[in-house]
Order: sequence, then C-alpha cells, then structure tokens
Amino acid sequence: MEREEFCWAYFQMAPSGLIYETDPWKDLKAHVHDIGKTHLRELMNDVERCQSMMTDFDGILLDYSRQCATLDTLKKLHTLAEAAHLKEKINRMFNGERINSTENRSVLHMALRAPRDAVINGDGKNVVPDVWKVLDKIKDFSEAIRSGAWVGATGKALKDVIAIGIGGSFLGPLFVHSALQTDPEATEFARGRQLRFLANVDPIDVARNIAGLNPETTLVVVVSKTFTTAETMLNARTLREWIAAALGPQAVSKHMIAVSTNLTLVEKFGIDPNNAFAFWDWVGGRYSVCSAVGVLPLSLQYGFSVVEKFLKGAWSIDQHFRSAPFEKNLPVLLGLLSVWNVSFLGYPARAILPYSQALEKFAPHIQQACLFTVFVVSMESNGKGVSIDGVPLPYETGEIDFGEPGTNGQHSFYQLIHQGRVIPCDFIGVVKSQQPVYLKGETVSNHDELMSNFFAQPDALAYGKTPEQLLKEDVPHHLITHKTFSGNRPSLSLLLPSLNAYNIGQLLGIYEHRIAVEGFVWGINSFDQWGVELGKSLATQVRKQFHASRKKGEPIKGFNFSTTTLLTRYLEVWKTSSFLTALCQIKGLKSVLPLCLRDI
Repeated sequence: MEREEFCWAYFQMAPSGLIYETDPWKDLKAHVHDIGKTHLRELMNDVERCQSMMTDFDGILLDYSRQCATLDTLKKLHTLAEAAHLKEKINRMFNGERINSTENRSVLHMALRAPRDAVINGDGKNVVPDVWKVLDKIKDFSEAIRSGAWVGATGKALKDVIAIGIGGSFLGPLFVHSALQTDPEATEFARGRQLRFLANVDPIDVARNIAGLNPETTLVVVVSKTFTTAETMLNARTLREWIAAALGPQAVSKHMIAVSTNLTLVEKFGIDPNNAFAFWDWVGGRYSVCSAVGVLPLSLQYGFSVVEKFLKGAWSIDQHFRSAPFEKNLPVLLGLLSVWNVSFLGYPARAILPYSQALEKFAPHIQQACLFTVFVVSMESNGKGVSIDGVPLPYETGEIDFGEPGTNGQHSFYQLIHQGRVIPCDFIGVVKSQQPVYLKGETVSNHDELMSNFFAQPDALAYGKTPEQLLKEDVPHHLITHKTFSGNRPSLSLLLPSLNAYNIGQLLGIYEHRIAVEGFVWGINSFDQWGVELGKSLATQVRKQFHASRKKGEPIKGFNFSTTTLLTRYLEVWKTSSFLTALCQIKGLKSVLPLCLRDI
C-alpha cells in the first residue's frame, strides 16, 4: 500500500481529536466565504478596525490591519485558540512539562535567558542556576580570551574565532552576529576581532573560513551536543589538522574548545573537557542560540555584556508571551494569523521582509522553523504531517518561509508577490538606523529612503491598482492588463524602535513563540525534528560504499539504478589522482592534503 493511502486509511480508522473537528474550526472555514466578498481597499477604510488591529509592547508596534481579516475573524481565531487549549499549552511549556512527547523532553529555551532569580522548573528542578553556571563560565572564558590572559600555543592572543556547527548551531548565531556587526556599541567591542561560522561540509566552506587567518591567533569552537554530527565533526577534524600541521598536535588543546554534553568524546578528540560548555536536552537545536551554542562565540566577538542585553530582550518577550492577554500578545497574534492564512485562506508561503540589511540572516534562521507540508515530513519545527499523537493530518500546517532585506528583494521577487501568487508578507522596519547617513543636498536621509519603501509596499499590496485608475492616467490600452495590480494581498508590519542587542533578542523571541503558537493550535509537535533522520541514514550507506569501493575495490550494490549510475560516474572521476590532489590542495588547505589522501 502506498504511504499516502496508508496514512489516509489510518486517519479514517484512528480517533483523532484534531482541531479541525471542532466547531470553531468549522466556523472559520465557513467564514472564509464572507471574507472573500470584501477587498482590503474596503477594510482599510474602516478606521475603527484599523485601530483595533494595532498593538504595541516595549516600543515595538505591530500593525496587522492589512490582513484579509475583520474584527469578527479575530474573535473567531481567539475562540479557536480556546478550543486548542492554547493558554494551557503555553503554561505547560513554561512549567517544564514534557510537551515534546516524541522525545520525552521539556521545552525550556526560555530558561536560557532568564534572570538569576527566576524559577523555571524542569523535572521538578529549577534549571536557572545551571544555566547561569554555564553563562558565568562563558563570561570568564570570553573575558580571558579578549583580554589576552588566555593565549595560543605560541603565546599570541587569540583574536579570530571559527565556530563549527550546522543547522540551529549555525543559523541562529549567524543571524545574531550579522545583526550586531553594524550596531555601534557591538562594533566597538568587536574591534580587531573576527568571527566566522563553518557549517557546510563542502571543503570550499572550509577554505573560505580559514582564508587570511593565522592558526597562531585562531580559536575554533566545535558545537555538537553529542560530538557525533557527521558534517560538524569532519569539519572539526579538518581544522584540527590545519592547527596541528602548523603548530604541532599539542597546540590543539589551546586552540580548540567545545560546546557539547559528551565530555568523553570531547577529550578523545583532543579538547580539554574543562574547556567544554554544556547545554541540555530541553534545548532544541533551532532554539539554542541563547545557549552556549550562540552565547559563547558571540561573547568572544562582542563581549558578554552585549550578549547579555540580547538575552534580556528575548526574556522580555518570554514574559509578554506568557502573561499578556491574547488580543495584545504579539506572538499569539502573529501565530493565529499564520494559522488563518495557511489553513483557511490556503496560502502556503510567507515572505519575511526586513527593511534593514543587518537582518539579512533573519529569514534563513526562521526558515528552519516552519515549512509547508501535507503528508510529507519535510523540515524542522512545523514541517509536520502528523499530529503530536501520531495521527496523519488532513489539513496543511506550517508555511514556506523565504525573504530578503528591502529594498534588494523589491528588485528580486516582489514581482511575484505583487502580480503573481498571493504570499502573505511580514514587513520588519526599524525607526533608528544603526548607521545613519544624511548626505548634504539630499531630500531625505538614506534610512528615510529605505523606510519610504517599508511604508509604501504594504499599501501597494493591499490596494493594488485598477484598470479604471490606469485609464485616468492615460495608460495605453494594450498595457492596461500588464499594469493592473489586483491588490488584496495580506501583510503585517512590525516596527522596532532600533536594532540594538536588546531589540534583536526581542525579535528572536517573537518569532520563536509565534512558531510555538502555530504548533499548539495545529496540534503538532514543533520541537522534534525526525524529518532530518532519513537522509542522514541514507548518507551513511553511501559513505560506506565510498569506503568499500575506494579501499577494497568492491562494486556498487544496494542502490537503485539511478543512484548506482550517479555513484559510478562520481567514483570514476575520483580515480584520477591528479583531480584528487587538486581538490585537496585548496589554497590554505595544503596542510590537510595528507588527511585527504589517507581518508580515501
């Protein structure tokens, strides 16, 4: 039986208790017809509605008046939240219950940014003191590195850091690093230092990361909870060889540290276990930026005081999420509107459009948390095809997230969102630029020019342009259809007061909790990630075949015809030793050549 047939048969047989069976869900389904009769042009003329669809917290303004929704829609969504027991699920998460049932774990990334005197229990124990024990260790270590009290094997200060990790161990910290790079305070603290992130197992990524760096002044942070992640550990071994070839094997313990819970493998690798920084099973990978995964490399670059402000910003949203009424709760409102757009209006994608180049890595970080799926398990948090109880879902969950900073995106894919597919958009703007520029003689500042587009684009999507308007503008008849914009394309706007470390933490917290709200309403587990396992296991089979073919000359077996053909071609090319040598001898990697040859 095909998988889809099996899933549907299982769904018909199993009692589901899914949210779509409730009256509030059915009520919203019927309500879609009413919304379809009204254009955003009309909805935006209702001042009372627009006022009611704005809320602010701690300097952040949310305007969701350009959603294809009425005040009645919002009431129905709040009723749906009650039917989904949203408040109860939020409390269960903050109370440390094991809501990640498939892995039997609590979900307590909020504890990572809690103040010292907070109490957050996991399995009956306050975990906050453990968190601060690690944070204090990070503070002391990063200050020792930054001050020059800790030096490398040759006595030189370590001013450059390469953090090795993948997925949540890479995208979250990279987003925060990119956002802080042009913050005036953070820039001052980072003067004379470099932070780079090595994620891809592609040797090109290795070559780019070590380009221009001196092993004598470089510190490598290996981020892997189990110290077994294939890509991360191969990259770690590659940089270990880079350091050892230049400075000797004894230098590894002075130039490499770890973020891991597996101290046995850390020590076996050659890293002093005292230089390993812990995190916990209740921290999901894509929620780990506030743990040692992100805090350690960011503190090495910017100093602990800057990173602590980032943690405080995230904590402010944690408290808001837990305590604010739903009608004023930023993550709850964003989450419910996502459910409305995906499951009822049928929009499978969402564009995240920050009007700040500093947020260029924000959309890639959020992408790992949400992805549209029906019966296929695809990606991290909300890319799920079954409920938390294992029942196949008969409705869509998650969304395909993508984005690019404005105004770059306007010259890239905005054509699609204006006149092609309907894609709900998140516009993120900042009142005060990190790097203000106002040229003499210019009408507006550079930031004003940027923000002019931030304010204009949502209205362009909402209102569009009619053939009648074009005729009044004397547009030639043969161009009328080409220049017509249908409008009625939903968006929301988040306006931040500035983009310092505190605000960056707030933004992270808003989107983390938004994802949780979606999962809570859909009845899925946003905190496991089984979807990545199948590809890993198949890659292991291929890895074994490479070894068997190259070392023992064994034929390719156990694969389908297509994969066998591709593998054959790949291995034939690699038989040419000159090609192998050229690949290994990437600039800056000549010292790794013996390792390349030995492994093959």
